[in-house]
Amino acid sequence: MPQRVARTIVFVHGGWVTAACWDPFVRYFGAQGFRCIAPAWPGKDRPIEDIRRDPSPLVGLGVGAIVEHYAQVIRALDEPPILIGHSFGGLFVQLLLDRGLGAGAIAIDSAPPKGVFAFEPTTLLSLGRILMIPFGWRKVVRWSFPEFRFAFVHTMPVDEARAVYAAHIAPDTGRPYFEVAASMFDASSPARVDFANPNRAPLLLISGDADRAMTPRVVRRQYRAHLASPARTDFRSFPNRTHWLIAQQGWEEVAAGCLDWIESLDEGNVVDEAQSA
Repeated sequence: MPQRVARTIVFVHGGWVTAACWDPFVRYFGAQGFRCIAPAWPGKDRPIEDIRRDPSPLVGLGVGAIVEHYAQVIRALDEPPILIGHSFGGLFVQLLLDRGLGAGAIAIDSAPPKGVFAFEPTTLLSLGRILMIPFGWRKVVRWSFPEFRFAFVHTMPVDEARAVYAAHIAPDTGRPYFEVAASMFDASSPARVDFANPNRAPLLLISGDADRAMTPRVVRRQYRAHLASPARTDFRSFPNRTHWLIAQQGWEEVAAGCLDWIESLDEGNVVDEAQSA
């Protein structure tokens, strides 16, 4: 008999933003009866105005410390949760699942683990400048509005994009960008996942077809890498969605797709790789 699907969800946000990016999903899944937890990265557990005024607690914060922070949150729960991560958060939930934490995970427009080629032209245009900052891994980095709009919300009217930028975008630690970019050369990279891990819980990878920061090609490469494991691995793509698909117009369809997959864990159903919303 299949186990009851977990009723706790831990949401993991990505770079440049805070846990507030998950507010629509938290309301949606809360209304479905889930207990929703959206912890911030260390140093981002403050109002965004405070982060902008003093981002120094983020200096040097890397992948390993962020993942361990979420691991402690998960271990303190009374049941293994479903993990949902976006962007860098998508990478982090893959790392957590590889550790045996979580009853399943959804990685949305995920940054890639070690071993997955990520250097698409639009990805470089979105994030490449950060990698050119001298000693950027030791610094707090900032994103201009044109950079944000190109990478996250290029299909959105400029006034709406400015409103999102004003509400959500904050300075960030530079270290994770360098750690992921250099992972192919680092045998002990904190971004390393055992793609063949036979014991991990189910994983769904989601892409937005219009995403420039983490293109559908990058997300599909992650999906195919995880097929080395006999554990359940699914893929779903949403057309006309940018990197901001968790909060842009039509986010409800993405949330519903996540809910369908979570509920399917009780039924043993599989999402076809070619399925689109």
